[in-house]
Parts: sequence; C-alpha cells; structure tokens
Amino acid sequence: MARLKIAVLFGGCSEEHPVSVKSAREVAKSLDTAKYEPFYVGITRSGAWQLCDGPGEGWEDDDRRPVVLSPDRRARGLLVLDQGRYETIGLDLVLPVLHGELGEDGAVQGLLELSGIPYVGCDVQTSVLCMDKSLTYLVARSAGIATPDFRVIGAGESVEADRLTYPVFVKPARSGSSFGVSKVSRREELPSAVDLARQYDSKVVVERAVVGSEVGCAVLGDGEESTTGEVDRIALSHGFFKIHQEDAPESGSENSTAIVPADLPARTRALVQDTAKAVYRALGCRGLSRVDMFLTEDGNVVLNEVNTLPGLTSYSRYPRMMAAAGLPLTDVIDRLVASTSTGTGRR
Repeated sequence: MARLKIAVLFGGCSEEHPVSVKSAREVAKSLDTAKYEPFYVGITRSGAWQLCDGPGEGWEDDDRRPVVLSPDRRARGLLVLDQGRYETIGLDLVLPVLHGELGEDGAVQGLLELSGIPYVGCDVQTSVLCMDKSLTYLVARSAGIATPDFRVIGAGESVEADRLTYPVFVKPARSGSSFGVSKVSRREELPSAVDLARQYDSKVVVERAVVGSEVGCAVLGDGEESTTGEVDRIALSHGFFKIHQEDAPESGSENSTAIVPADLPARTRALVQDTAKAVYRALGCRGLSRVDMFLTEDGNVVLNEVNTLPGLTSYSRYPRMMAAAGLPLTDVIDRLVASTSTGTGRR
C-alpha cells in the first residue's frame, strides 16, 4: 500500500515561531513513516518557505530549496524551485504545525482551501473566530457558555480606567499564547498594559478577572465523533499563567505546574470535558483544539480561550492530556490523518 504524502508546515512569522519548530520536532518523532511519506516545509521568520530534511537544528540552512504550495488545484502539491525551473511534489494531505499569527488565524487555511488539498485542523471561518478572543466570546455566549465580562478597545480608542472593576486582564485580541498579556490591579497600570498589548495587535481586549483555577481540555475529532483527553489543572505559586514565556520551558515554569489528570472530583472533570466539547461544537472546530477554561469556587466553568493549533512540544498541554487518556501523539496523528483524508467535515 502506497504511503500517504504529507506536507508538515512549521516555523512561521509569528512570535510563536520557536514553539512551532519544537512542535514539529515532536511530530517528526511520532509520524509513522511506514504509513506516511513526510515532506517538511519550514517557514523562516521572514516568511521564506523552504523544503528541508526535517525540523532539526540548522533546518534553515538545509540546502536552501525554495518551495511554495501551489494555489492551482491542477497541481495539488508543492512546487520546488530550482534555477528558474520547478519540480512538483503531489500531496495527499497537509499538516500545519503553526501557531499564532498567519498560522492559526485563517491565513494559511485560506491558502490550503485554494490549493484543494485536504488539511488537518479548523477551517478558515473557525480559525478566524477562535483567534479573536472577542469574537470567540460572542459566539460562545450565544450558545449559552459562560465567558468573562469584557470590553474591546479598537485602534485609536481609549478606555475610561475609572469605569473598570479591578483586577482586569489586558490582552491582544488576536495573538497567541500569553504574549502581550498583563494583569492590572490598579487604574494607574492600565495605560502601560494597553501599550504592551498593542505591540502585538491594534485590537485589545480588557477582561474582568475570573476568580478560580485554570483548567484545560484537549479535544480531538469532528462533530459528534469528537473525543476529549484528560482534564488538566494549572497550579500557580504566584502571578498568572504565562504559557511559552519561560526561558527554558522544557525544565518547567517558574510559577506554574500542569497537573494531569487534574486533581478534581470525577464529576467536575466531566463538567469541564462537556463544556469543552460544547465550545468546540459551537465554534465549529474540526480536527483538534485545546479549550482553556476557568473553574470557579462555586463549581462553574467559564471559557478562557480556544487554541485551534495547540502546541505539540514535549512539554505542551495538549499531547499530555491526550496521552493521559491513552492516546500518544502517534495515535493522535493517525486519527487526524484518517478523519481528514476521508473528507470528514470538508466541503
């Protein structure tokens, strides 16, 4: 039986470039090469696409083979450029291992739709919705899911600091991980927090802080066929959870520990899983997503955010939650490929 030809996209122009490379390294270790023939396409920080042997050290200098994904559906694959000529590599599927801007915000998904090649993960519309925290909240609220109280500050706008109830979190509306996020306890801190958020996005979200524990749930699959991993809980020693902001994340965080399975009663874990699946369905997610939530002291679950292309590094929450449920990354990839190649949820 012929192996499926899969392009693995990684790197990218966003601030999450290093995380994407680390995620791709874990994918490379977990891909069953008896089933799949991988083609690794690294995207440099400046946006150059190149075919490389893998996402290992020095991939950016890997023979420097420029490559593009053809938007012409007659090609349905990669065009490898060489001194004015090109070679076509046909593809069966694309696995984007990209995070943040131009990776999980609908941009690369739009290119993949044009190409006509099946791809893993959410479609354009859902990627846009989930990348913008304010849009995520509006859709979730319409489905009866609790969200933080929030307001949006557009480009050139300001907010009256005296009208807020502190503490609040100030966030870029469309940025990944915790980049540009600040906790503001006093009105005097608000202007600098907004300025920091605007370094990542002109649109800023100000949320009233939710008192409770941070919990998360990995979701895999499409529609009613989706399944969840074990719930995790973020145990904080101080401050707030800043994912991917650590100097050496492989060795742990200075203020947080992810406990998986979460040290919560079975009924509470089931509530978190059910809420995650409800969010997943309401936003139209496909393939995989990690749903981050707050668990309040009175046992309610409040949405925090949805990551449509979550980190897959050795220390990332998504693969740890799935592994705790009995699905190592190799099995997760198999399920993603099977559901995508059969056309589930695609036009």
